[in-house]
Amino acid sequence: MAQVSPAYKILLVDDDADILELLEYNLLKENFLLAKAMNGKEAIAAAKSFQPHLIIMDVMMPEMDGIEAARQIKSNPEFKNTLILFLTARGEEYTEIAAFESGATDYVVKPIKLRALISRINALLTREAIVPESKNDVISIGDLVIDRVQYAATFQGRALILPKKEFELLSFLAKNPNKVFNRDELLEKVWGSDVFVVERTVDVHIRKLREKIPEYYIKTLKGVGYLFSIDKA
Repeated sequence: MAQVSPAYKILLVDDDADILELLEYNLLKENFLLAKAMNGKEAIAAAKSFQPHLIIMDVMMPEMDGIEAARQIKSNPEFKNTLILFLTARGEEYTEIAAFESGATDYVVKPIKLRALISRINALLTREAIVPESKNDVISIGDLVIDRVQYAATFQGRALILPKKEFELLSFLAKNPNKVFNRDELLEKVWGSDVFVVERTVDVHIRKLREKIPEYYIKTLKGVGYLFSIDKA
């Protein structure tokens, strides 16, 4: 399988040494650069030193679980563009929602299907590596400014800390003001058709955005969808 780029760095995090070995063996064959950690605390330290493009992390681990590790990693602006893919034996919806709330990009339930996982990794890295088009690189609406090249946003001059998917959701909505999108459309436009996530993922990300910018920017049309409003009313 053709892989995305020999320069991509992946941090593997799992307390199961056999799974780490399996992932390491197969991803090295794809020419990725790898680092490993066995719990959330080690993952945070490894992320700072290794600066990965993607973190593949188990949820249930000793000392610090993957959810908390992801929260701490994504709270650091240094890692705002770092992708996190969770691997877990737990398939409950609440676990998936907690994963996305912590800043995850994708979520895979064990047992691992290696070829499918590698395809998903390549798809994530390819899609996330796309540079926004030069047209309308900076969106300015009222006190909100979104720089789509720098992946930066400010409100009233204050920098907003936005995980990658929150930024991309905000950017997409702001680029299409006063247009209503339902959950399926937003999942397709922001997450892509090759990534399976539940519809509530959109609601979670909208709620997180509303905690950071005034609610009047993103309006809910009950039973229809969401729109980005340029009016405060």
